Amino acid sequence: MAKPVYLGLVHYPIYNKNNEIVTTAITNFDIHDIARTARTYNVLKYFIIHPLEAQKALAEEIISYWQEGYGGQYNPDRKEALSILEVIPDIAAAVDYIAAKEGMPPIIVTTDARNYDNTVSYAKLRQQLSDTDRPFLLLFGTGWGIENAVMKQFDYILEPIYGPGNYNHLPVRAAVAIILDRLLGEYWWKNT
Repeated sequence: MAKPVYLGLVHYPIYNKNNEIVTTAITNFDIHDIARTARTYNVLKYFIIHPLEAQKALAEEIISYWQEGYGGQYNPDRKEALSILEVIPDIAAAVDYIAAKEGMPPIIVTTDARNYDNTVSYAKLRQQLSDTDRPFLLLFGTGWGIENAVMKQFDYILEPIYGPGNYNHLPVRAAVAIILDRLLGEYWWKNT
């Protein structure tokens, strides 16, 4: 049985296209679409990780509309999806939340379009989700990826997602959906 899985969307420290470290903006699409995908795959909590109060307030206003405002009445499915969402200032806060909730720190896994020394395959991580007693925190970077020194602190980095061509710059919402399906989705290939 799969262990508890948490998801975080990291907005700092992130590279921009000029390889500078920046804080990226929260987008409405990332709030809604990732929450819906995470809820579909039984992710326990979706953290939007952002250090700036103004961005946190913007995200919380959107979430509130769908949780307590007219949006929740109009679209109960959206209300349910956003019920797992929380805005926090940094990765450490997500780790602390999970450790307090689960009684142990999570295995931290992130994604990147490049390979690293601790890159792991989807098959291996999917198996580990069943075999270990620890919870998991899957982190996704925005912009052009999480800063390298931070990446080195994580337990694993998932292998890149490749399409049949040489273009490789998926939107984070698509990467989240593909990766959650590879790790937590049904074994559709065994049913053919």
